[in-house]
Amino acid sequence: MFIFFASSSMTLFNALFTKIKIKKLKQHLNKLLTLTVLYKYPHYSQQSHLIFAFHSSPNILDKLLIGEKKRSMASHIVLKIFLVISFFNVCFASRKLTALVQDPQMQLLKYHKGALLSGKINVNLIWYGKFKPSQRAIVSDFITSLSTSTPSNAHPSVAQWWKTTEKYYHLANSKNTLSLSLGKQVLLENYSLGKSLTQRQIVQLASKGEQRNAINVVLTASDVAVDGFCVNRCGTHGSSKGAIIKGKTYKFAYIWVGNSETLCPGYCAWPFHQPIYGPQSPPLGAPNNDVGVDGMVINLASLLAGTATNPFGNGYYQGEADAPLEAASACPGVYAKGAYPGYAGDLLVDKTTGASYNAHGRNGRKYLVPALFDPSTSSCSTLV
Repeated sequence: MFIFFASSSMTLFNALFTKIKIKKLKQHLNKLLTLTVLYKYPHYSQQSHLIFAFHSSPNILDKLLIGEKKRSMASHIVLKIFLVISFFNVCFASRKLTALVQDPQMQLLKYHKGALLSGKINVNLIWYGKFKPSQRAIVSDFITSLSTSTPSNAHPSVAQWWKTTEKYYHLANSKNTLSLSLGKQVLLENYSLGKSLTQRQIVQLASKGEQRNAINVVLTASDVAVDGFCVNRCGTHGSSKGAIIKGKTYKFAYIWVGNSETLCPGYCAWPFHQPIYGPQSPPLGAPNNDVGVDGMVINLASLLAGTATNPFGNGYYQGEADAPLEAASACPGVYAKGAYPGYAGDLLVDKTTGASYNAHGRNGRKYLVPALFDPSTSSCSTLV
């Protein structure tokens, strides 16, 4: 790999390219473009699609290099590439390109010394809008499946997946453990706050659950819009002040997840729906035959892992506190071994329905859960 300097002259360019074959030139320029994008946007959640775009189009440089004067055009190509680089505001004056980008899988999520969720925690489900009983059962069975005290007899299991979060507690030298159980379910089917909600209203809805030793999960129906939904998020988690007991104010954790079935299944329910951009591949069969709710389970699983390990914004995360990479979001788009942009990985397939999954749950359920960043190996861990 070359070391490019911002002040390099055309003389240096010509000297370099007279020694390098055209094939090598194309390889290095493709790598340069990829690394440039990743350096500028290291926390971009869809960066894998950008990488794929560069590497899946090797003919781009071929078209640029057609003709008898390929070598004489090399310097012009370099100038074009450096215009792209300047657009991204990247300076290569003192570091090698390979040092500019660190693979997220090689970085340990930093512990910011805050409290982790511990003890017996109830997961309360607040259903906002119209959901079928069968849809509510898919989610409630998933919550029940997280418990290691009542694990599924089939493997790999949801409880087995959840045990990865325990490693964060060990790393923090915490003697406390976390035990999740299904709590209350609140049905709000009359759209009391309308069908377009703000973040403040999400917290208001979350407060309808228990306000101590709880994770209150707000699930919005497919006809409900939420600020940022389908634009830059499929759900979120946070915390809010709760009950005051004996003069002490307690916080409760909350999660919001939306049903994207009608609004943006290609954004929030992939791989059960064709993606709205990036590599196009056939959608996979949803294990519970509900694209919207099976997609909600994926996002809920990711946010539960983030809530356990970074409940109050000062636990385990990487990057900026208001847009952190967490236990699951550090491994975007990975569900099994062999995953790459546009491909979820080598998943298990139900022989009867053809649906794809990677975890067994309670009551014979099958689910797709995301890879989790394993702090003991500094890599993305999958069940299959």
